[in-house]
Amino acid sequence: MHQLHQPISCYVCPLCATSLQLIQKSYVCENNHHFDLAKEGYLNLLPVQHKRSVEPGDNKQMMQARREFLEAGYYEPMAKALAMMVNINQPKHLLDLGCGEGYYSRMIEAHCPNTMMLHGVDIAKFAIAAAAKKQPHARFIVASSNRLPYTDQYFDFVLRVFAPSNEHELGRIVKPSGFLLTVTPGPRHLWQLKEFIYADAKEHALENWVPQGFDRIDTQRISYKIAPNPQQRIALLQMTPFAWRANESVQQAIKDVAELEIETDFILTLAIKTAD
Repeated sequence: MHQLHQPISCYVCPLCATSLQLIQKSYVCENNHHFDLAKEGYLNLLPVQHKRSVEPGDNKQMMQARREFLEAGYYEPMAKALAMMVNINQPKHLLDLGCGEGYYSRMIEAHCPNTMMLHGVDIAKFAIAAAAKKQPHARFIVASSNRLPYTDQYFDFVLRVFAPSNEHELGRIVKPSGFLLTVTPGPRHLWQLKEFIYADAKEHALENWVPQGFDRIDTQRISYKIAPNPQQRIALLQMTPFAWRANESVQQAIKDVAELEIETDFILTLAIKTAD
């Protein structure tokens, strides 16, 4: 396993915050807390007492829907754009925060010729297991974005695509002069789906937030239209927060349209860490 040959300096124990060292196939801290590498190669650093449910994160149905939609290539133009922003800055250690099954990590690996160590973290164990299988040369862990079990100032690049984050944790794990690339929905993102759900659909507010200690240095807006088939439309809907508002009749109406062009609208915000 690729993970076994890496210098071990990035993980901290989620129970006592001391350094984790790899001993055979387990990570062990000085207080003898053990965390075994799964057969797929990922590491579970989400202790039972830190979980809010039995299997936190997206369920298998939601992950299947996201996988089918992303692998059909509909978000590939945006994914290539973020990979180019990563490549220009040539990081050594990159973290894909809320990585899911690792779609964006794989796009970065495919489009960035420079050597970097890719890391991914997500709270959903099923997603991390799938990511680790598909990308054995990356290092994936199960953990919460509110309690990231990494050493201070380890990463020189963090990617956050539609993922929750903790401002303090972002500031803690990024090196001085390191980068944070955030992807958020633009004003017109998935407008045609919203029109099925809301009688008075409103545009997203432009999200320009960057964490304290970071300065925004670049913003790109990427917009284009897609025409997914009826099943892919529902898969796309399942990836959005407003899926909860789409009852069966709304979903059927979305399926029944013969042709439906849907706008995508992404805001890519690159920020640099300027202070601790």
